[in-house]
Amino acid sequence: MTTLLALDTATEACSVALLHDGRVLSHYEVIPRLHAQRLLPMIQTLLAEAGIPLSAVDALAFGRGPGAFTGVRIAVGVVQGLAFALDRPVLPVSTLATIAQRAHREHGADQVAAAIDARMDEVYWGCYRLEQGEMRLAGLEAVSPPEQVSLPRDSAGQWFGAGTGWGYGERLPLKPSAIDASLLPHAEDLLLLASRAWQRGEAVVADQAQPVYLRDNVATPKAAS
Repeated sequence: MTTLLALDTATEACSVALLHDGRVLSHYEVIPRLHAQRLLPMIQTLLAEAGIPLSAVDALAFGRGPGAFTGVRIAVGVVQGLAFALDRPVLPVSTLATIAQRAHREHGADQVAAAIDARMDEVYWGCYRLEQGEMRLAGLEAVSPPEQVSLPRDSAGQWFGAGTGWGYGERLPLKPSAIDASLLPHAEDLLLLASRAWQRGEAVVADQAQPVYLRDNVATPKAAS
Protein backbone atom coordinates (compact mmCIF):
# COMPACT_ATOMS: atom_id res chain seq x y z
CA MET A 1 0.00 0.00 0.00
CA THR A 2 1.05 3.60 -0.62
CA THR A 3 2.79 5.48 2.20
CA LEU A 4 2.38 9.27 2.07
CA LEU A 5 3.83 11.93 4.37
CA ALA A 6 2.11 15.33 4.51
CA LEU A 7 3.13 18.55 6.23
CA ASP A 8 1.77 22.07 6.54
CA THR A 9 3.33 25.23 8.00
CA ALA A 10 1.49 27.90 6.00
CA THR A 11 -0.32 29.48 8.98
CA GLU A 12 0.05 29.63 12.75
CA ALA A 13 -0.53 25.86 12.81
CA CYS A 14 2.23 23.32 12.24
CA SER A 15 1.08 19.81 11.42
CA VAL A 16 2.25 16.53 9.92
CA ALA A 17 0.30 13.44 8.90
CA LEU A 18 1.24 9.98 7.67
CA LEU A 19 -0.74 7.43 5.66
CA HIS A 20 0.71 3.94 6.12
CA ASP A 21 -0.96 0.55 5.74
CA GLY A 22 -4.30 2.30 5.35
CA ARG A 23 -3.95 4.03 8.74
CA VAL A 24 -3.56 7.77 9.34
CA LEU A 25 -1.38 9.24 12.09
CA SER A 26 -1.06 12.98 12.66
CA HIS A 27 0.39 15.64 14.94
CA TYR A 28 -0.99 19.19 15.08
CA GLU A 29 0.17 22.21 17.07
CA VAL A 30 -0.60 25.92 16.91
CA ILE A 31 2.89 27.36 17.40
CA PRO A 32 3.44 30.72 15.67
CA ARG A 33 7.08 31.33 14.68
CA LEU A 34 8.26 27.92 15.91
CA HIS A 35 7.63 25.89 12.75
CA ALA A 36 11.28 25.68 11.73
CA GLN A 37 12.25 24.23 15.11
CA ARG A 38 9.36 21.81 15.48
CA LEU A 39 8.66 20.45 11.99
CA LEU A 40 11.46 17.88 11.62
CA PRO A 41 11.06 16.54 15.19
CA MET A 42 7.32 16.14 14.53
CA ILE A 43 8.08 14.14 11.38
CA GLN A 44 10.56 11.95 13.27
CA THR A 45 8.05 11.29 16.05
CA LEU A 46 5.33 10.36 13.56
CA LEU A 47 7.58 7.90 11.72
CA ALA A 48 8.64 6.36 15.03
CA GLU A 49 4.99 5.90 16.01
CA ALA A 50 4.35 4.14 12.70
CA GLY A 51 7.51 2.07 13.12
CA ILE A 52 8.85 2.88 9.67
CA PRO A 53 11.95 4.68 8.30
CA LEU A 54 11.67 7.81 6.19
CA SER A 55 12.78 5.72 3.19
CA ALA A 56 9.45 3.86 3.35
CA VAL A 57 7.60 7.00 2.20
CA ASP A 58 6.45 6.87 -1.43
CA ALA A 59 5.71 10.60 -1.82
CA LEU A 60 5.67 13.82 0.20
CA ALA A 61 2.77 16.26 0.26
CA PHE A 62 2.90 19.85 1.48
CA GLY A 63 0.79 22.96 1.88
CA ARG A 64 1.95 25.07 -1.04
CA GLY A 65 0.11 28.22 0.06
CA PRO A 66 -1.33 30.73 0.03
CA GLY A 67 -0.30 31.64 3.54
CA ALA A 68 2.45 33.27 5.53
CA PHE A 69 5.53 33.80 3.36
CA THR A 70 7.98 32.34 5.87
CA GLY A 71 5.75 29.41 6.75
CA VAL A 72 5.20 28.40 3.15
CA ARG A 73 8.93 28.62 2.46
CA ILE A 74 9.67 26.34 5.41
CA ALA A 75 7.35 23.65 4.03
CA VAL A 76 8.80 23.94 0.53
CA GLY A 77 12.38 23.81 1.81
CA VAL A 78 11.83 20.75 4.00
CA VAL A 79 9.87 18.85 1.36
CA GLN A 80 12.40 19.59 -1.36
CA GLY A 81 15.29 18.54 0.87
CA LEU A 82 13.64 15.26 1.82
CA ALA A 83 12.36 14.55 -1.69
CA PHE A 84 15.79 15.13 -3.27
CA ALA A 85 17.49 12.97 -0.65
CA LEU A 86 15.00 10.13 -1.06
CA ASP A 87 14.42 10.58 -4.81
CA ARG A 88 10.67 10.78 -4.20
CA PRO A 89 7.94 12.83 -5.92
CA VAL A 90 5.98 15.60 -4.24
CA LEU A 91 2.30 16.59 -4.08
CA PRO A 92 1.58 20.33 -3.68
CA VAL A 93 -1.80 21.02 -2.05
CA SER A 94 -3.62 24.33 -1.64
CA THR A 95 -3.79 25.68 1.90
CA LEU A 96 -7.29 27.02 1.22
CA ALA A 97 -8.43 23.61 -0.04
CA THR A 98 -7.04 22.02 3.11
CA ILE A 99 -9.07 24.40 5.27
CA ALA A 100 -12.19 23.61 3.22
CA GLN A 101 -11.55 19.89 3.65
CA ARG A 102 -11.24 20.36 7.40
CA ALA A 103 -14.53 22.29 7.44
CA HIS A 104 -16.15 19.28 5.79
CA ARG A 105 -14.57 16.83 8.25
CA GLU A 106 -15.40 18.81 11.37
CA HIS A 107 -18.60 20.62 10.42
CA GLY A 108 -20.07 18.50 7.61
CA ALA A 109 -19.95 21.45 5.20
CA ASP A 110 -20.18 20.60 1.49
CA GLN A 111 -19.77 24.18 0.17
CA VAL A 112 -17.01 26.17 1.82
CA ALA A 113 -15.80 29.74 1.34
CA ALA A 114 -12.26 29.55 2.75
CA ALA A 115 -10.46 32.73 3.75
CA ILE A 116 -7.05 33.33 5.33
CA ASP A 117 -6.02 36.68 6.79
CA ALA A 118 -3.35 37.81 4.32
CA ARG A 119 -2.34 40.88 6.38
CA MET A 120 -1.93 44.19 4.52
CA ASP A 121 -5.73 44.54 4.83
CA GLU A 122 -6.38 41.63 2.44
CA VAL A 123 -7.60 38.03 2.50
CA TYR A 124 -6.63 34.94 0.56
CA TRP A 125 -9.89 33.53 -0.80
CA GLY A 126 -11.17 30.36 -2.44
CA CYS A 127 -14.53 28.60 -2.75
CA TYR A 128 -14.81 24.82 -2.69
CA ARG A 129 -17.49 22.22 -3.29
CA LEU A 130 -17.52 18.63 -2.13
CA GLU A 131 -17.17 16.12 -4.97
CA GLN A 132 -16.96 12.44 -4.03
CA GLY A 133 -15.57 13.24 -0.60
CA GLU A 134 -13.00 15.77 -1.84
CA MET A 135 -13.18 19.55 -1.75
CA ARG A 136 -12.65 20.87 -5.29
CA LEU A 137 -12.04 24.49 -6.26
CA ALA A 138 -14.99 26.38 -7.76
CA GLY A 139 -13.64 29.40 -9.62
CA LEU A 140 -10.20 30.79 -8.75
CA GLU A 141 -8.11 31.39 -5.66
CA ALA A 142 -7.39 35.08 -5.16
CA VAL A 143 -6.08 37.75 -2.81
CA SER A 144 -8.13 40.92 -2.36
CA PRO A 145 -9.52 43.39 0.16
CA PRO A 146 -12.28 41.74 2.23
CA GLU A 147 -14.96 43.87 0.54
CA GLN A 148 -14.15 42.40 -2.89
CA VAL A 149 -14.57 38.66 -2.26
CA SER A 150 -17.38 36.82 -4.01
CA LEU A 151 -18.91 33.40 -4.49
CA PRO A 152 -18.71 31.55 -7.83
CA ARG A 153 -21.16 32.81 -10.45
CA ASP A 154 -23.10 29.55 -10.45
CA SER A 155 -23.31 29.37 -6.66
CA ALA A 156 -26.50 28.19 -4.98
CA GLY A 157 -27.47 26.81 -1.59
CA GLN A 158 -25.77 27.34 1.75
CA TRP A 159 -22.07 28.15 2.14
CA PHE A 160 -19.89 27.68 5.22
CA GLY A 161 -17.27 30.31 6.07
CA ALA A 162 -13.95 28.87 7.25
CA GLY A 163 -10.58 30.37 8.14
CA THR A 164 -9.01 33.38 9.79
CA GLY A 165 -10.04 35.72 6.98
CA TRP A 166 -13.57 35.59 8.38
CA GLY A 167 -12.24 37.62 11.29
CA TYR A 168 -12.87 40.64 9.08
CA GLY A 169 -16.54 40.11 9.85
CA GLU A 170 -18.88 42.73 8.41
CA ARG A 171 -16.33 43.80 5.81
CA LEU A 172 -16.93 40.52 3.98
CA PRO A 173 -20.04 41.07 1.83
CA LEU A 174 -21.29 37.48 2.18
CA LYS A 175 -23.55 35.92 4.80
CA PRO A 176 -22.74 32.21 5.10
CA SER A 177 -24.94 29.77 6.98
CA ALA A 178 -22.23 29.38 9.65
CA ILE A 179 -18.65 30.50 10.26
CA ASP A 180 -15.57 29.05 11.96
CA ALA A 181 -12.95 31.80 11.85
CA SER A 182 -10.57 29.77 14.04
CA LEU A 183 -10.14 26.99 11.47
CA LEU A 184 -6.52 26.47 10.37
CA PRO A 185 -5.14 23.90 7.90
CA HIS A 186 -4.51 20.42 9.30
CA ALA A 187 -2.13 17.96 7.64
CA GLU A 188 -4.71 15.19 8.11
CA ASP A 189 -6.99 16.94 5.61
CA LEU A 190 -4.06 17.81 3.36
CA LEU A 191 -3.20 14.10 3.35
CA LEU A 192 -6.65 13.17 2.06
CA LEU A 193 -6.40 15.68 -0.79
CA ALA A 194 -2.87 14.50 -1.56
CA SER A 195 -3.89 10.85 -1.66
CA ARG A 196 -6.57 11.69 -4.23
CA ALA A 197 -4.02 13.64 -6.28
CA TRP A 198 -1.61 10.68 -6.01
CA GLN A 199 -4.28 8.32 -7.36
CA ARG A 200 -4.82 10.67 -10.30
CA GLY A 201 -1.08 10.66 -11.08
CA GLU A 202 -0.55 14.34 -10.20
CA ALA A 203 2.74 13.96 -8.30
CA VAL A 204 5.64 16.07 -9.60
CA VAL A 205 9.42 15.98 -9.22
CA ALA A 206 11.01 17.73 -6.25
CA ASP A 207 12.17 20.86 -8.04
CA GLN A 208 8.54 21.57 -8.97
CA ALA A 209 7.67 21.93 -5.28
CA GLN A 210 6.98 25.63 -5.61
CA PRO A 211 5.10 28.01 -3.29
CA VAL A 212 1.91 29.78 -4.31
CA TYR A 213 1.59 33.23 -2.75
CA LEU A 214 -1.16 34.78 -4.96
CA ARG A 215 0.29 38.18 -4.03
CA ASP A 216 2.78 39.16 -6.76
CA ASN A 217 4.83 41.56 -4.63
CA VAL A 218 5.75 39.18 -1.80
CA ALA A 219 9.40 39.64 -0.79
CA THR A 220 10.05 41.81 -3.85
CA PRO A 221 12.03 44.99 -3.13
CA LYS A 222 10.17 48.19 -3.93
CA ALA A 223 11.50 50.19 -6.87
CA ALA A 224 13.37 53.34 -5.95
CA SER A 225 11.21 56.41 -6.18
